[in-house]
Amino acid sequence: MVERPRMNIETKSKTTARYNEDFKRQAVELLLKSGRTLKALARELGVSAPTLRGWRNSYLRDTSPEGCQRTALTLEEVRAENERLRREIETLRVQRDILKKAVGILSEPPPRGMP
Repeated sequence: MVERPRMNIETKSKTTARYNEDFKRQAVELLLKSGRTLKALARELGVSAPTLRGWRNSYLRDTSPEGCQRTALTLEEVRAENERLRREIETLRVQRDILKKAVGILSEPPPRGMP
């Protein structure tokens, strides 16, 4: 069961309350997975049925293919960042290997005859 938020509520007036996004998301997921009617769940959660219906419609709109386009852009950004980081890692590996070789060369004793 979804717990009501600890009045993380901003009040416009004495009768209007605003619930946080986490509470709304959990309420909608409960509605979609539980099989209970919208009215029954709204009554159980202490919100009005039209409010819960609005949350559900907003949630479904955000998870629709049209709403996922924003996620696709984010995925492209993540892929570009991963590619940039892979190139940077390769550069750092080359630099590390060069430094290892330099340390090996510098730690060898000088050849005889050199001051």
